[in-house]
Amino acid sequence: MLPADLPAHTQAAVQIPAFTDAEPRDLCTDCGISRSSEPKRCGRACQFIRPDYPALEAQVHGRARDAARPDEVFFGPFRRMLRASLIRPLANAQWSGIATRLAERLLETGAVEAVLTMAPDPADRWRPVPVLVTRPEGMAACRGMRMGYAPLLALLEPARAQGYRRLAVIGIPCQVYALRALEAELGFERLYVIGTPCSDNTTTERFHEFLALLADDPQTIVYLEFRADYHVELRFTDGRVKAIPFLQLPISRLPPDFFPLTCRTCVDYTNALSDITVGYMAGDGEQWLIVRNGRGEELLDLLGSEVRTAAPGSAGKRQGPVKGFLANVARAAGGLPLRRMPGWVRPIVGWLMPRLGPRGLEFARARLEMKAIETVLHLRRERPRRVRTMVPPHVWALVAPYGLSPVADERPRSDASATARRRGLP
Repeated sequence: MLPADLPAHTQAAVQIPAFTDAEPRDLCTDCGISRSSEPKRCGRACQFIRPDYPALEAQVHGRARDAARPDEVFFGPFRRMLRASLIRPLANAQWSGIATRLAERLLETGAVEAVLTMAPDPADRWRPVPVLVTRPEGMAACRGMRMGYAPLLALLEPARAQGYRRLAVIGIPCQVYALRALEAELGFERLYVIGTPCSDNTTTERFHEFLALLADDPQTIVYLEFRADYHVELRFTDGRVKAIPFLQLPISRLPPDFFPLTCRTCVDYTNALSDITVGYMAGDGEQWLIVRNGRGEELLDLLGSEVRTAAPGSAGKRQGPVKGFLANVARAAGGLPLRRMPGWVRPIVGWLMPRLGPRGLEFARARLEMKAIETVLHLRRERPRRVRTMVPPHVWALVAPYGLSPVADERPRSDASATARRRGLP
């Protein structure tokens, strides 16, 4: 059961139906399907079992990613990419609030009857709670970032039982993959999917351990964001703002299992099956939009003059940082201690990275290559038999420049491989 005592001003606009406990699963992020009336659907819906991105991309976007458009190998099918900000940012939003405002506009215009998304647990601002929002003002309670697992898709059946036929879903990649895999049988008349990038999730409890390493008063932290300028930004209840360079983060003090294997082997950082992805990586301090299909264009059009857009920039070179990352992950995946950078060097490198390191789209490409490398190396070490079924062709294309390629028993299953070859992928 999930708490239903949200603040009084949101109760009329937000509903939190109850649902059953999760079925035990290996490599599971609790997207919610195992809590549904048919938990066995996990076998054909889960990103971490036998994902078939070429088929689902064709289903959702009308085509799979195209190797003739190199950035699609990184980011998935798209019509256009933009750097964007709301002209009037929303208070308490993670960035300027584009994802929230899109959902509000869908409700305001009657395009949907409900929005399935996350709100904070009343007892813990960082714990995500799945909610159905039925009025525009209810979205204010959902602004900001949560950290942890929450069974978002367990509310699909309650939404349908309450008569909702036009639905919007704001979700992370593992939730969106399962949603798309089951979309045809869910019976919704209209479905809009607003995706957010996701990487390196952990449990809410573990996230609190991380916060405790960042500040002496972690209970007063109300905002955390990994920025594209190589800093983590913290905001506190008293108005303080603190920026910590990535190289100064206490990552080495985290336990080895802080990030679960699912998140270390995720192959869809950019949420390729959403209609529109709303993130930050290539935003250069603003938000980054990937408009993927006609519904994505329709969503962006809802904002009209409320949003300011520009072409994303790109600068620097990613190969050096990615090679360094590969060396570190190879050592970690081999159970060897990581080499720590001397303390006196860190401030120098931290100053150089935002100025000389990859920025804009090049920063985003670097992160995608890093995630692909992490996927291959950690699966090879911890679940070698899963490499063949879990690593899609586009991931092998991303790691190939760094000397990683599938051996005979690691090649993707034949149907996905055939589709990928038609698109020019290995």
